[in-house]
Amino acid sequence: MTVTDPTARAPQVLSIQSAVAYGHVGNSAAVFPLQRLGFEVWPVHTVNFSNHTGYQAWRGPVLPAEDVAAVVQGVDDRGVLPDIDAVLSGYQGAQEIGAVVRDAVARVKAANPRAVYCADPVMGDYGRGIYVRDGIPELMRDLVVPAADVTTPNQFELEHLTGRTVRTLDDLLGAVDVLRRSGPRTVLVTSVELPDRPGDEIQMVAVSEGGAWVVTTPRLELAVTAGTGDTTAAIFLAHLLREGDVPVALSRTASSVYGILELTARTGAREIELVRGQDLIASPPDRFPAVAL
Repeated sequence: MTVTDPTARAPQVLSIQSAVAYGHVGNSAAVFPLQRLGFEVWPVHTVNFSNHTGYQAWRGPVLPAEDVAAVVQGVDDRGVLPDIDAVLSGYQGAQEIGAVVRDAVARVKAANPRAVYCADPVMGDYGRGIYVRDGIPELMRDLVVPAADVTTPNQFELEHLTGRTVRTLDDLLGAVDVLRRSGPRTVLVTSVELPDRPGDEIQMVAVSEGGAWVVTTPRLELAVTAGTGDTTAAIFLAHLLREGDVPVALSRTASSVYGILELTARTGAREIELVRGQDLIASPPDRFPAVAL
């Protein structure tokens, strides 16, 4: 699917995840990149916070599952589900949201069997450990990820989803095979840091039925990384839908995300520089080729 003809229908994404008033995480990190890449996005929020929880203080509600379901029903009432090309989910806030997401995916796929479900299994990372509510990791492992066509865990989340320890590339590929056998056809692993790699590098690995690829970028010293995974999942999904080519999607995603983080490091911003870096999203530089494994 390409988004080059201005008269053509823009592809559409239903994005179910958190939202913040200040900063860029969840839908507040995913919607703008998708729009900048020519997608119509229908955001459904699972929380409505003042800011992300990494600030240690925040205000606003975790939305009840019935309210989230009501918004999905309202979108369905417009008769647009057959036009939705993908569902994207991320941070879910509470276990009950998982059932809402699964129901939304089932509705979309019943209306459009070609629709893709991309699940970003947000639950934690190496620096902070698990930072979601009790029960969410099990929800992701047992219900959300198995229903996905595409999933985008970081290395920490991959270990928790599969019960595997990842210390080598073979470990990582073995864990991805376990994850793919549970349901998703395509897996993007972000924030890959292996002990046998140089400390000034960081990698992303994508695996699908067509093979496995890695992209390597320099490590940046950053004071803020919140929202990077949400942005990465959105951009990867967009390029996957547009091109249908995993290594191209991986390369373009890495180039865009690295450029945004490089700009963020340069400006010293407290949130990732999505708006200043929007041209890096719309026209990613050809900086980081995907290498077949």
